[in-house]
Amino acid sequence: MLHLPGHLGDDAQNLLLDEVVAVLDRAPPFVPTMPRTGKPFSVRMSNCGPLGWVSDKERGYRYQADHPDTGEAWPPMPRLLLDLWAEVGGCPAEPEACLINIYGPDAKMGLHRDEDEADFSAPVLSVSLGDTARFRIGGLTRKAPTRSFDLESGDVIVLGGESRLAFHGVDRIKPRTSKLALDRVPGAARINLTLRRVSAF
Repeated sequence: MLHLPGHLGDDAQNLLLDEVVAVLDRAPPFVPTMPRTGKPFSVRMSNCGPLGWVSDKERGYRYQADHPDTGEAWPPMPRLLLDLWAEVGGCPAEPEACLINIYGPDAKMGLHRDEDEADFSAPVLSVSLGDTARFRIGGLTRKAPTRSFDLESGDVIVLGGESRLAFHGVDRIKPRTSKLALDRVPGAARINLTLRRVSAF
């Protein structure tokens, strides 16, 4: 695991936020639901890139090329994110999906691992915008010991190698800890962007 605190400075964060707002204008946030139970997630989501990650009771976790509500193709991935992947991802193939998680002040994300992709040799790259999140990461089983640390606005995480399939999650959001204004995204305290390569290369 590679943690790059403050990798994106204020100007880059604001530029990226502009790009995210433009994506959300075309691909409005939706609330995914858990497979089988239909329980809604506590975060809202959208995507950009050729593929997007979605989840619902009927068909479960999956990637698809179109928005589950509008049926429209996902917007292109911003160049800033593609450049970041090339800079720190260590992967020759470009990412195919960028999942946009929108956290309200009370949202959290339970321990999980990203395993819906065809090739785990590509990393998962994560960018934090907005309020600080208490991030937890463990091992290759759900019961493995975990450790926690803060992710602040502008931080970048790369899960690769042995950490690629590590269980991880967000315990809580620390309200009003960021000077990056997310007012243009209603209800957002934190935005997390997760870049993934979906297909084998």
